Amino acid sequence: MISWAVTFFIIAIIAALLGFTGIAGTAGNLAWIFAIIGVVLALVFMIMGRRPPV
Repeated sequence: MISWAVTFFIIAIIAALLGFTGIAGTAGNLAWIFAIIGVVLALVFMIMGRRPPV
């Protein structure tokens, strides 16, 4: 998910430099959403990995 966030962030920067503000805003929002999902998933997997086996 983090790689998707970086990809959409780069797309947003390029679109903003070229003047496509609508596409830049959408790509920026998608980058933010994917970054949050990636961080949440990373935390969940870290917590589940520390639990002793049943």
